[in-house]
Amino acid sequence: MTKKFFTVLTLAIASFILVACGSNKAKETTTKDNWKTYQSQKSITIGFDNTFVPMGYEDKSGKNVGFDIDLANAVFKEYGIKVKWQAINWDLKETELENGNIDMIWNGYSITKERKEKVAFTNPYMKNEQVLVSKKSNHITDFKAMKDKVLGAQSGSSGYEAFTANPKVLKDFVKDGDATQYETFTQALIDLKNDRIDGLLIDRVYANYYLKEEGDIDQYNIVTGDFTGEDFAVGARKADKTLVKKVNGAFKKLYKDGKFQDISTKWFGEDVATNVIK
Repeated sequence: MTKKFFTVLTLAIASFILVACGSNKAKETTTKDNWKTYQSQKSITIGFDNTFVPMGYEDKSGKNVGFDIDLANAVFKEYGIKVKWQAINWDLKETELENGNIDMIWNGYSITKERKEKVAFTNPYMKNEQVLVSKKSNHITDFKAMKDKVLGAQSGSSGYEAFTANPKVLKDFVKDGDATQYETFTQALIDLKNDRIDGLLIDRVYANYYLKEEGDIDQYNIVTGDFTGEDFAVGARKADKTLVKKVNGAFKKLYKDGKFQDISTKWFGEDVATNVIK
């Protein structure tokens, strides 16, 4: 019994040490500038919502594709670093970053005041806005027409943040004073199509691409309200100052070389770059 007890005790202590070491390593990773590590390992892990067309998503063959996928790969190719793409729950993106499970958040990630308190942002590379999508048969042509109707939104999205932060714009008059939350916009659009919700607050870039690809864009109204426009940028841990500078530098170089414009034209048919990176 005594020998068995000491064996169990030894295993418990060993497990504790391993957990502690792992915890200390994760803490070190999240509190220091890791650029030299990314360079030496020649890899970096980026978290993304793999359903967010056309920014970054998994296609039918299982391949990660999209504007942000191409752009991020081009950025880190400048430094000889390979991107490891990690699909994440978008509602937990900042937690994943803080815990060291990913090194950046890159997938139509809008700059907001709340997010600035948690992460360091690169320069914005593209503009976006929140729109209300509804079936034309519902005759919803402005935000006020959503009075007492069911609204949908993605959990953790900048749209839902704007919705809650500016109640007079939409929140105060939709049914139950809140939105039905979805893990992905794809789930929400399916419910919208099947009349489970009356309207969906969504990124314009997603709505336009998805509805065009489905061949349904003529059956929906896409309207804007009084939410301010947004800028897409990349999020990093605040300690990763060099990483942010390197991404900003690559943005400029890619635009100067015309590679940014090539990627933009491929996905949007036009140059979507902000003046900051031109």
